[in-house]
Amino acid sequence: MSTPLPLAIPGAIPGTTDAQIRAQVSDLNFWYGKFQALHGVSMPIHDRQVTAIIGPSGCGKSTLLRCFNRIHDLYLGVRYEGAIELMPDRLNLVGKAVDPILVRLMVGMVFQKPNPFPKSIFENVASGLYVRGIRNKGEVEGRVEHALKQAAIWDEVSDRLKKPAYELSGGQQQRLCIARALAPEPKLLLLDEPTSALDPIATAKIESLIDDLAEQVTIVIVTHNMGQAARISDHTAFMHLGKLVEFGETEQIFTSPQAEQTRDYVTGRYG
Repeated sequence: MSTPLPLAIPGAIPGTTDAQIRAQVSDLNFWYGKFQALHGVSMPIHDRQVTAIIGPSGCGKSTLLRCFNRIHDLYLGVRYEGAIELMPDRLNLVGKAVDPILVRLMVGMVFQKPNPFPKSIFENVASGLYVRGIRNKGEVEGRVEHALKQAAIWDEVSDRLKKPAYELSGGQQQRLCIARALAPEPKLLLLDEPTSALDPIATAKIESLIDDLAEQVTIVIVTHNMGQAARISDHTAFMHLGKLVEFGETEQIFTSPQAEQTRDYVTGRYG
């Protein structure tokens, strides 16, 4: 039997194999009503690595990120064309036949501002498990503890799990939100400028946490902080006016960008 040829990976770094890809964005277009916000975006998301999306305000980076978990579907008049395929099954996350609720269980998301539910610390983390139909008390307790440990906050909250989540500090609330996203064991973890509302100490803790989590889950982060992107990501995508200008290994993007627009942005000439 002949060996099948490897599948083409649009936008991939030369030498990348299909097995190293967790998700593949292919010719993705997106509209808010009549306004087209994304234009033909193609890029790979590498498995168990951090991919940063950078670019000036209004460039489409958060719009792209939110396509991964179909959060746009909460609003009327949105439309997708193209694909975001989750590997290895090649499930098109933006396909019309795919249930957005199923997508959100497979793709966790953490927002710019911490948004814990008005519930206890425990119930916040358990909420996604309940949606998945997991009700066994022992299993829920075990998964909650594991997620809190993954988010490096267990030692700070283990003795007050029944306390309201709003009693935590801003940095703790953001780590709680990360634990909540991790509890259902997502294939992808999306972070939308997760440290922009935090102080430098809390930011450093989140960045260290991201570095640790990348060994367990694939992460895509939107950040306006180029220093942060350079510190924590393995690959970087630069966007402008809804288009992907350049994608590559982070070191290459910041030290020897191929596109003039990328070079101008990372050197601070505009943005």
